[in-house]
Formats: sequence, structure tokens, C-alpha cells
Amino acid sequence: MTTIIDGKKLGLEIKEEIKAEVENLKNLNYGIPSLATILVGNNPASEIYVHLKHKACEECGINSLIYRLPDTITGEELLEKISELNADKNTHGILVQMPLPNHINPAKIMDTIAYLKDVDGFNPVNSGKLMNNDEILAPCTPKGVIYMLEKYNVRIEGSNVVIINHSPIVGKPLALMLLSRNATVTVCHVFTKNLKEHTLRADILISAVGKPNLITEDMVKDGAVVVDVGISRINGKISGDVDFENVKDKSSLITPVPGGAGPMTVAMLLKNTVNAFKMQMKK
Repeated sequence: MTTIIDGKKLGLEIKEEIKAEVENLKNLNYGIPSLATILVGNNPASEIYVHLKHKACEECGINSLIYRLPDTITGEELLEKISELNADKNTHGILVQMPLPNHINPAKIMDTIAYLKDVDGFNPVNSGKLMNNDEILAPCTPKGVIYMLEKYNVRIEGSNVVIINHSPIVGKPLALMLLSRNATVTVCHVFTKNLKEHTLRADILISAVGKPNLITEDMVKDGAVVVDVGISRINGKISGDVDFENVKDKSSLITPVPGGAGPMTVAMLLKNTVNAFKMQMKK
């Protein structure tokens, strides 16, 4: 019988844990973590994501500040704002909401965020730490996927894992995190030939493409664990990469969209913010 992974429930549990931890830090007179989010322009999807993150922070007692900047801002001006937040001892986490306007280089922005305040886990220092199995400030979506798998007692060690995504945000860090748990990892992407040949070998199949119904029933091995990280909209309805209704009965575990990986990403952002706060306390 197929089990549907309840990311929403797990996310709520994590929020309760974080809320208690933040309250404890406050009672010990350490103060409370503070997250600064920079939103450039007025992308409607970005506005929604930032609102969800801001609301989650408030629910857990984390101070949340949103800096809205015009899409006409130059890269240099944005870097100045980040440098200002880097120097602010009352700001413990910095998040720059993607995507950015085309004239701004996102890699340069990530490089500039102080690695101890890099709650997205994209700074080269934190990316490098993953090579040594240091996941304290790992990227939120991969961290959430690992959390879900481990919470549902999925055997990672020795499993064949196929990831469809090779971005520095999801695919690459997730591959490192799975390798550190002794999985055999295959990373696929838009240039992969004969995708189905790879997916049919997967004990754990993870897709993060943003293409509706990319993964169909005939591409999934019986009893596989299927994690859908993709998100897109069809006629106003949110959809994942997986043909959920047809794949769910073939899999042993599967995540829905929405309600699967999404809530976990937000929960891991909160974890990273608290982790960043505690790391800075020790400095």
C-alpha cells in the first residue's frame, strides 16, 4: 500500500520545535534570530513565497524584515545593501529572493552574502562545506528532502537514487548529501538521453524540473520512493513533475504537490536561520 508523505504535517512539527528553541534562547537572554529578506521587483510568485516565509518566521518567534527594492536597482547598489546587512549584528540571516532581474548576476550576489548569514546555503563556503558532510547551512530544499526520507525511514544507504535536476540549488547539493549517506546517485537533466532508462532503475526518484507530468507511470519502478520537488501552474492549479494519480499506486512512498516538499523547504529555512544565529553567538 502506498504511503503519501505529509510534508505539511512534518513542517508543522518542525515549526513547533523551532518555536520552543527560539523561546528558550530568548529566556536565556541570548535574544532572538532575525532574518532579512531582500525582494527585488514585484514578481507575483516571489511576493507569495516571501509572504509565506515571513509568516512562518512570525509563527516561530523569529524576527523577519523584508526589504523591497525596485527592479531598476543596479547590481552594485544591491551589493551595498547586502554589505550593510552583513555588518549589522542584529541581522542573523540574509535571503535574496530569486529570480533577480536579468541585469544582476545571482552568483555574485550569493558570493557576497556572509557565509554565516547565508540561510539559503548558496555561498561558496557553505557549498564547499557540503563536500565535508557539513550540512548546518545546507540549501533548504535538499535539506527538506533528506529530512522527509529519514523521517519516513527510507533506506538511503545502498539505494539507487535518480535526481532529475543538476542546479546548484537542488540537484548538486542533494547529490552530495545522498552520497554522504552512501547512496548510489545518478543526476539527470535536460541533456540526458533516454531518461526512462535511468528512472526505471531508481529505488528513490527525485524530480525537480517544473514540467507537469514529466514522470509517468511507465517510468517508475514498482515500489519506488517518489519525491516531487517540481512546481508549475496549469490553468491556475499547482502541479508537480509527477503524474501523481497514476504513479501513486505503483510507488511505496510519494510526495504530493502541494503539501510535500514545499512546506519542508520553508521549515528548513527556519532551521537554518536558528542555526546561523547560534553560530554567530559563538563568534
